[in-house]
Amino acid sequence: MRYGFVGLAAALSLTLAGCSLTQPETPAPSPLTGPAFDARIDELENRLSQQCDSSEALRSQRDYRQSLTADVREVGGLLRRLRGDVATLKTSRDSEPAVVSKACKADDLLSTKTLVGRSEWVGLPKLETYLKARIDSGAKTSSLSAGDITTFERDGDDWVRFKLALQDDDEVVEARRDEWIEAPIERKVRIIQASGEESRPVISLLMTLGPIRQNVEFTLNDRSHLDYPVLLGRRFLLDIALVDVAQRYVHERPSFSTAESDGQANAESDNQAGDEDEDDE
Repeated sequence: MRYGFVGLAAALSLTLAGCSLTQPETPAPSPLTGPAFDARIDELENRLSQQCDSSEALRSQRDYRQSLTADVREVGGLLRRLRGDVATLKTSRDSEPAVVSKACKADDLLSTKTLVGRSEWVGLPKLETYLKARIDSGAKTSSLSAGDITTFERDGDDWVRFKLALQDDDEVVEARRDEWIEAPIERKVRIIQASGEESRPVISLLMTLGPIRQNVEFTLNDRSHLDYPVLLGRRFLLDIALVDVAQRYVHERPSFSTAESDGQANAESDNQAGDEDEDDE
């Protein structure tokens, strides 16, 4: 038993001696070189950038889901209102239909506008004559048949001198057939035709047609090869006249206190005459 105790003491001494031995130290990492340090920094920046991109993508997805949710709620509200409207319509359909009467405004429209036919007599008080006119809503500007057109200057303004270009059988106050007429030029218009471009002067003349009495702008050009020396366009018709193409000479021919006008045929004979061929411009 003595020898067993001695062995146990020796084993315990060796164990304590082993614990007291110094543990080996971990070697310190070697210092990084410049390129290695830069590479390490770049790697960290890339990781950080990837994390930021992931966060931005998640935020965008969250915003998109919120937007879709709001749209779905709005569509749901619209559907509920639509169901309510359908139910209301169904209820009203089952009840007695309501008859809504609305007064026709045709009489009011006619009371504020003058009815004219496709052809009418017009008076030109400044020229002291009457002429036949064709009503053409397809033309923009009115036109007066003129020949020997000459432009000149007076007191710094542009003027034009011309004669009425008429056929021998055109009805006019005879004293005015070959008379020179002068008027200030309001403006000029450019006309594009198959034969080329043409500039025409525009003048303003007082004109009468039935109860209508107003200044009208006329382009000057030779219409002697056409049936009507005057063409009235839609600028004249706008807001003041309605055209009934089935009628002609709804209004009487104006009269002028000259001896020549007494010798002309009255408007009634023209109303009874047959339809004439109308020109296209």
